[in-house]
Amino acid sequence: MKTILAALAAIVLAGLFATGPALAAGTNLIFVSNEKSNEVIVFDPNFNKVKSIATSHRPRDMHFNKAHTLLYVACGDDDTIDVIDVAKLAVIKSIPTGPSPEMFVLSGDEKSFYVSDEEDSRIEKIDIDSGTSVQDVPTGAEPEGVILSEDGKTLYATSEVADMVHVIDTATGAVTKNIVVGTRPRRFTMTPDGKELWVSCELSSEVDVIDRATNTVTDQLTFVPPGFREEDVTPVGMTMTKDGSKMILTLGRSNHIAIVDTKSRKVLAYVLVGKRAWGVDLSADEKTAIVTNGLSDDITVVDMQSMKPIKSIPAGRTPHSVVIDD
Repeated sequence: MKTILAALAAIVLAGLFATGPALAAGTNLIFVSNEKSNEVIVFDPNFNKVKSIATSHRPRDMHFNKAHTLLYVACGDDDTIDVIDVAKLAVIKSIPTGPSPEMFVLSGDEKSFYVSDEEDSRIEKIDIDSGTSVQDVPTGAEPEGVILSEDGKTLYATSEVADMVHVIDTATGAVTKNIVVGTRPRRFTMTPDGKELWVSCELSSEVDVIDRATNTVTDQLTFVPPGFREEDVTPVGMTMTKDGSKMILTLGRSNHIAIVDTKSRKVLAYVLVGKRAWGVDLSADEKTAIVTNGLSDDITVVDMQSMKPIKSIPAGRTPHSVVIDD
């Protein structure tokens, strides 16, 4: 029976990641940042390891430029954002930041980053070409998640200690409003229509939904997989399907992800993954989610149609984030 299941899983994986029109935009490579082994591990679509790219210390958040020719990696212990050439699979440059960069977002024109400097309690805007800081925004303690509005005029940032989302005017660098949310807010995702901002709150086991028109919390969703207590559930990573119908949420130390119907706010499935589920990304065709598991040193592949795990693959020490070049 185990042999049959393994064969079926291999067939499913080959179908999910087969090259073709739906996945032809990029290399189809999968990049995983590893905090403790100081590397970004690269997998091919069949999850064979292609390369380990040595980075500065403690690589965490990662983002491609629009052309997917460059991959930027925030390295928290060396206070840099490393720049990986996707064709060469090598670090070609390091851009200095403030203390302990954790999360960041590129501006719409790709000329600058907005970086959360965790130990400096600020968001800084960094000019990419010159590597200089051009704007500082004081925040509550331990800022983490950052996300830009579609027009680039508003930046949202979480403060883990203040239990707030800061609303920032990017033109002036001023905080225009503080929104109180659940305990230890971490990450964001935004609905495709731009009307709602969803915020993961790690220590209150919830996601808060913010109405962007009023900057108020309009809903709170709590998550408790079977067999767990609420205090054991620590939501962090988030992503949403292109049509906004589903949200995928990693549940940290409860070792699950939740797949949520965004309209009804109901959990469609809790999916068992590895230990301390942290980061998540969806393939371009949205058939597959890949989850990083920080305490089991692996990634889990989830079939979005059946909402079941397919397999887990070793992925360095303390995987943090995953991005797919498709």
